[in-house]
Amino acid sequence: MPVIELKIPNLGESITTITFSKWLKPDGSIVEMDEPLCEIETEKANQELSADKAGKLTWVAKEGEDLEIGALFAKIDTDAAGESSGGSSVGSSNSENDKPETASTPAGETESSGSYASGHPSPAAAKILEEGGLNPADVNGTGKDGRITKEDALKAVENKSKSAAPESQPATPPSTAAPKEQPQTRTPEPAVKTLYSRNERRERLSRMRRTIAKRLVSAKNNTAMLTTFNEADMSGILQMREKYQDAFVKKYGIKLGFMSLFAKACAKVLLEMPEVNAYIDGDDIIYHDYADISVAISTPSGLVVPPIRNVESLGFHEVELKIKELAGKARDGKLSLEEMTGGTFTITNGGIFGSLMSTPIINEPQSAILGMHAIKERPVAVNGQVEIRPMMYLALSYDHRIVDGATSVTFLVKVKELLEDPVTLLLDL
Repeated sequence: MPVIELKIPNLGESITTITFSKWLKPDGSIVEMDEPLCEIETEKANQELSADKAGKLTWVAKEGEDLEIGALFAKIDTDAAGESSGGSSVGSSNSENDKPETASTPAGETESSGSYASGHPSPAAAKILEEGGLNPADVNGTGKDGRITKEDALKAVENKSKSAAPESQPATPPSTAAPKEQPQTRTPEPAVKTLYSRNERRERLSRMRRTIAKRLVSAKNNTAMLTTFNEADMSGILQMREKYQDAFVKKYGIKLGFMSLFAKACAKVLLEMPEVNAYIDGDDIIYHDYADISVAISTPSGLVVPPIRNVESLGFHEVELKIKELAGKARDGKLSLEEMTGGTFTITNGGIFGSLMSTPIINEPQSAILGMHAIKERPVAVNGQVEIRPMMYLALSYDHRIVDGATSVTFLVKVKELLEDPVTLLLDL
């Protein structure tokens, strides 16, 4: 059939509805195969949907609309693909030396070949490269068979702008004279409006924010949550990082952070105390002989907690590299559903925002979560003497239905001891 229907694909067992965020292509436009058409929002991440065939796009879904899996969101008239190809050929033959011809040539090659050869950009990438004044031959493709993806094109344009930034600086001095007169005429108006403004605005919660809200309320209502506290002297870790940081970076290409040390310490104790690494499923308890530690990452859309799998079997550098990878994907909205699923324990670091102490909420169905906080120098008693030490408060929130008070305290003390003497962690003592 010349007209094909595009429907919301199956995105995982737990996802039954999505929010149609926005269209990336205009209604009635000619699109290429695999060209991104729209962006949808699930409970866990944002995702782009692409065209199955080339042709004329007809919108069906509306932006902001909630749709069920399998719902129709667009139609494509495949007969219109040939008309677009013919139109571009006529345009290019009229003026052989014009610039529009060079822009249409890659599209013509893509249509005739039916697939993307090595070094060829996708339609979206081709447009970005054209607007950025870049030649596809100068860009390394990371897609299938060397195809230049949209991300490759964006990165290339960004690198070009960075390298060109110093050249644009000398052009700024001549323009400094013009803005001087503007404050004299424009300053009074905004001052009156903003100082005494009582405006309000209403916007709909994003699907991710709605999901976060439901999960947090569920954790408070459906678990017997309690928090126990302790504090750790971070002197040993700080000294170790200062001494070996350069060698670590030289060998592995990444810095030794705090999160990998906390993750490894927790993984070790989790396997020793399986109750903290388990969760309740109905009338059963599910135990795990592995430690998949979820790491809380703040993004513009909300908090996500992708797990690092089998932390007990990873080296410190492998944990750091995985954290960097997941954090980058999370902030770019490119985490897959698989990367968002699972986890037996969670670590959240409020210290990077300056938090001194908190009571983190359990990430259901898990039974416990560790909260890290800011490192502050405080006077402490050491062997009868008052010394200034870099201290961090630790908070362990746990589900009292499965984790007893003594178990939670013992768990946190063991983690504290490993952090205060990191050599025992390295030697697996």
